[in-house]
Amino acid sequence: MISIFVLEDDFLQQGRLETTIAAIMKEKNWSYKELTIFGKPQQLIDAIPEKGNHQIFFLDIEIKKEEKKGLEVANQIRQHNPSAVIVFVTTHSEFMPLTFQYQVSALDFIDKSLNPEEFSHRIESALYYAMENSQKNGQSEELFIFHSSETQFQVPFAEILYFETSSTAHKLCLYTYDERIEFYGSMTDIVKMDKRLFQCHRSFIVNPANITRIDRKKRLAYFRNNKSCLISRTKLTKLRAVIADQRRAK
Repeated sequence: MISIFVLEDDFLQQGRLETTIAAIMKEKNWSYKELTIFGKPQQLIDAIPEKGNHQIFFLDIEIKKEEKKGLEVANQIRQHNPSAVIVFVTTHSEFMPLTFQYQVSALDFIDKSLNPEEFSHRIESALYYAMENSQKNGQSEELFIFHSSETQFQVPFAEILYFETSSTAHKLCLYTYDERIEFYGSMTDIVKMDKRLFQCHRSFIVNPANITRIDRKKRLAYFRNNKSCLISRTKLTKLRAVIADQRRAK
């Protein structure tokens, strides 16, 4: 299921987008995780690490009289989540060429001045694309799904590198090849969620399949993107055995 985010600082436009999106999702009987409206860019940016994949963002370009703020936010979204669907909803159609300069790969550029029927049709087309993309990814990739009262996200299991305790109390960080997701959770619960995960240190749980090498002297596990995590002395031998077993089983 997809998560839907809106960045719009005008109250009336917030209501218009929220009503339009909710009506389309209900009419089409499309399931979604959440529909969240943000009035401030930083609120949205702060929420990105919590959410994971399968996201669509509807962004205004001019926020609080900053003409290109939406483009900057889109660039940050793209860094956090390369697969996110980004749609600009704005009166500044003259900024369309700048989306290439900011390298955000926007799906559409919807003019707020469109008549209600055409406006709704363009929003629906974007939502349909996001739904189809989410379903295709879900069918082709085995997903690791985490759900709690505070957070829910899903990522392809094959992309998981490791989990690490966060500097924020009661939070963990999940690292994949291209994103970092911070969420409330416990190491005890995570390691029980999939038998392929291995707790190699009190602060780290790894996906052994993505470890490229182990430095026995430094007790470090390395991954393809040169990220690394600690291995406790008591878990070193066991981790090497787990990696060997997994490779033999392929």
